[in-house]
Amino acid sequence: METSPFRPAWWLPGPHAQTLWPHLCRPRPRVATRPERVELDDGDFIDLAHGDGPAAAPRVLLLHGLEGSLRSQYARGMMAALSRSGLRPVFMHWRGCSGEPNRLPRSYHSGATDDIARVVAHLRAREPETPLAAIGWSLGGNALLKWLGETGSANPLAAAAAISVPFRLERAAARMDRGFSRLYQWRLVGELRRSLEAKRRLRGLELPEPLRGGFRAFDDAVTAPLHGYRDANDYYARASSRPWLGRITVPTRILHALDDPFMDPGAIPTARELPPAVTLELARRGGHVGFVEGALPGRPQYYAEHRIPAWLKGQLSLQDPDSAALKAGYPCSSI
Repeated sequence: METSPFRPAWWLPGPHAQTLWPHLCRPRPRVATRPERVELDDGDFIDLAHGDGPAAAPRVLLLHGLEGSLRSQYARGMMAALSRSGLRPVFMHWRGCSGEPNRLPRSYHSGATDDIARVVAHLRAREPETPLAAIGWSLGGNALLKWLGETGSANPLAAAAAISVPFRLERAAARMDRGFSRLYQWRLVGELRRSLEAKRRLRGLELPEPLRGGFRAFDDAVTAPLHGYRDANDYYARASSRPWLGRITVPTRILHALDDPFMDPGAIPTARELPPAVTLELARRGGHVGFVEGALPGRPQYYAEHRIPAWLKGQLSLQDPDSAALKAGYPCSSI
């Protein structure tokens, strides 16, 4: 475990400012992508988006958070940063998140490690000699860490990074039901409900009816029964990544903020729980998937987008990226 050198922009001092600025004020970085649909053995599909990069460069799989997509600013920013650093990003949409509802009643969730394994196997089969790393945010980070622990020394990745991870899902659900964080919960649960209704309407599937309430009510009524869990408590216990951290052998860096409004500090693992392969970089501030720095108001820089590519390149034995280019900021636009 190490203390992060990250220092938040003085004009975005609090956890909510750090969390909301990238979502509300950051223009979507421009990235060129090539789509690919991966057909799955169960009859469903996963959509990928391949970014630019040198033909022989290592690949980096990106796993987004709850109800994210390639339209998410943090995803596009990291794809652009990875391409500038000489790596080849490939973005994975969780089932139903690419703009088209998936075909099966099941969807995605915080413990959906089977879909990560399927996509990694697909990429490795195409380029078996090319090093492959992965980055996950929030829900995607939890699923990534859980998969790394499940597979242990058999995991095929060369390196991994996770940002703003809900290590203990039950504590995250409880935190989201308190104070200002209830506004995040209201927004995200609303998106989950709309996605469920869109799939019901467009696919003609029989799907559970979500109960009124927050994450726990939704997970009890929808997430758990659709994905083989007894109830929300069973889902939270079995899908959380924290119990799996000690079995990770792939070099892994976790970036997390103590003031993350999506979870409380008690969910963060202790140093004794982390194996030698895992480094937890802990910042006092930074919000949830925020980590915005910069001395000039309206000229932000995004810490994770130079920290993580530089670390990955070190793990993959490549030259360090041009930090000045990677830390280029984007002015705030009107909402």
